[in-house]
Amino acid sequence: MNTKRSGDTRIVGVIGGMGPEATVDFMSKVIALTPARCDDDHIRMIVDNNPKMPDRQAAIKGDDSAVRAALVEMARQLQAAGADFLVMPCNTAHAFVDDAIRAIDVPFVHIVEETVSEIEREYPQVLQVGILATDACLIAGVYQHALQTADKKPILPGTDDQHECMHLIARIKAGDANEEVRKRMVGLAERLIEAGANAVIAGCTEIPLVLGNNDIKVPLILSTDVLAKRTVALATGVAEMPDIDRS
Repeated sequence: MNTKRSGDTRIVGVIGGMGPEATVDFMSKVIALTPARCDDDHIRMIVDNNPKMPDRQAAIKGDDSAVRAALVEMARQLQAAGADFLVMPCNTAHAFVDDAIRAIDVPFVHIVEETVSEIEREYPQVLQVGILATDACLIAGVYQHALQTADKKPILPGTDDQHECMHLIARIKAGDANEEVRKRMVGLAERLIEAGANAVIAGCTEIPLVLGNNDIKVPLILSTDVLAKRTVALATGVAEMPDIDRS
């Protein structure tokens, strides 16, 4: 599975639908980043765009078995459909993905690990990193743990700002990605900078639908963009396939 097909690209399996527009945004970025001159040059993506996934916000505070079981099923089905490696353009769901990773025999590309690696590689001078993400993502501590492992200090929104972040994410999921939402999301990022952040992670794949690289004065690390770039590198054979996680 780790050897690139001769004259072909590796097939990407996408655990998607959380939410659907963020999945489409990820796919669009993969297409835009692919060095293609015709249809045949593009990357094959097998996508399970499943918006019926159980509520991740509720799962983090109680029984998460339904979310874990759904992720295992999706991962296995994508592998069975021919995917050479899997990605999941949803940061929050990574709090529950370890069972799915163990259930498959192809590599899984972890959006949180890739995003933090991007900071280490591109911005080694950054020591304090702000995180804009959902309640469940922050409660699970996936970004905090990854940043601390990389000797970076995570900077989190205050209680009121986190409530505002969840409200804005819900509006974006409902299709309300207007200028007001963008400005309010910029305000949240700016307050993380005021609290000492030297860079800010857009750690929810809805956030890049309103927030861009030119909106704040410090590096903005868009997790969707990082995952798309890594996906293209792996699928086209520019990067070596990661090892399969057997832990």
